[in-house]
Amino acid sequence: MSAESSTPKIVVVGAGWAGLGATYHLAQQGYDVTLLEAGPYPGGLVAGWKTAGGRSVEAGIHGFWYPYKNIFSLVKELGLDPFTPWTRSCQYSPAGLEVESPIFQDEPRLPTPLGTFLYTRFKRLPLVDRLSALPLLYAVLDFDNSDEAWRRYDRVTARELFKQFGVSARLYRDAFEPMLLVGLFAPGEQCSAAAALGMLYYFILAHQPDFDVVWCRGTVGEKIFRPWVERLEKIGAKVLTKQRVSDLRVDSNNRATGVVCGEETFDADAVIFAVGVTGMQKIISSSPALQSRQEFRDAMNLGAVDVLAVRLWFDRKIDIPLPSNACFGFSSTTGWTFFDLNALHDEFRDEPGTVVEADFYHANQLIPLKDEEIVSLVQRDLATCIPAFREAKVIDSSAIRLSRAVTHFAPGSYQYLLPAVTSYDNVLMSGDWVVTRHGSWSQEKAYVTGLEAANLVISRFGLGNKAAIIPVEADEPHIQIGRKINQFTRSLTKTFIPDFWLP
Repeated sequence: MSAESSTPKIVVVGAGWAGLGATYHLAQQGYDVTLLEAGPYPGGLVAGWKTAGGRSVEAGIHGFWYPYKNIFSLVKELGLDPFTPWTRSCQYSPAGLEVESPIFQDEPRLPTPLGTFLYTRFKRLPLVDRLSALPLLYAVLDFDNSDEAWRRYDRVTARELFKQFGVSARLYRDAFEPMLLVGLFAPGEQCSAAAALGMLYYFILAHQPDFDVVWCRGTVGEKIFRPWVERLEKIGAKVLTKQRVSDLRVDSNNRATGVVCGEETFDADAVIFAVGVTGMQKIISSSPALQSRQEFRDAMNLGAVDVLAVRLWFDRKIDIPLPSNACFGFSSTTGWTFFDLNALHDEFRDEPGTVVEADFYHANQLIPLKDEEIVSLVQRDLATCIPAFREAKVIDSSAIRLSRAVTHFAPGSYQYLLPAVTSYDNVLMSGDWVVTRHGSWSQEKAYVTGLEAANLVISRFGLGNKAAIIPVEADEPHIQIGRKINQFTRSLTKTFIPDFWLP
């Protein structure tokens, strides 16, 4: 602890869900917290801004799923009302409408995964193909989010996993591959089977309502992050933007004593990194202190995926059946979604024309295109889904290119993901790519790991109360029984045939 003060100085690097979560809780507990953000606005990928014409845009639309209990609790605590009601969604292919999803919590509750299987309305996928997914339930039981399960499944691709368990080619192409493209942002042959099982279980399979989703009624930056930052500053936290971290200052006792931003150094009794993979790799590349440690050098092996966020303003009203839509089959390597912002965002509710957001994941082949080429391509694909787009005129547009924006959970990547506790005694990690046993994903995982990092700080300094983190909902009883039987069988098998087969 600093000699000048009995109040610990904590420096948090990165002002997304993880960084803001850690900063907020520690500031509430009386810590002297400085939050450093490299960009011009707090918020990371969900920060919103304005076009030159004053129109709101953001780096993609972010959903808030039923299991996001900690984020929903935070929003309630902040006294905010940023969300739409629960919404239905559908999927399109070049052949037209393929799938409609109900609001699952409104349907009679069935044991998982029966509700997901029976209530989802497939338009073309034959029953025999859907039934081919049943053997995959063993992998769902076997993958229990433990470290051992991650290491066992992480070296296998998601495509290999589905093939091994007999999933039909059509079910994979029309259901599982689209989920991977918009959930893990890459095609199945480029996704870890462990990440695929974790993501699918959390968002879809664990409990019937898990796929239900709400959306922000404007940009997340405006509706949530701006008032949250104002609250942070009122309770004494310092939020500094345009502060690009270049190194750590460390002492001979294996402790960080400061965070270096160019010519300026911020004193620290503890440091929490809360940036994405790409941002962390930039810091490591410039930091001799981090380069001296194996786990940070290993993190340079991790990858990230390009995202393209396109917003189009059309000259007329177009009837879009549901506000959120996923698309597949337009490209073998790229997934995309489109949203009716007239239905979702308050500011566009009375717009005379139609406002649509189209977000493309694994969009590396689209990033080099000129804006007008991107707009033409998006309108063409929208018209394939909803023909009325063909005759409409684009009167304004925005294309945001996000190179290496989201984590790529590639096969074999788990060994390089960083844990919350590092080899530096007082340097902690948080973010949606950090190892945690909580079980959450995406924005909820980022926020939870921020709270977990804050709790580690409180444990070290003994000041304040730990954040109460809401666990993911427990597995349903039949899943718990199945997992216990499977664990017993596996341990029994290892007694007689230890480590004979590849994991």
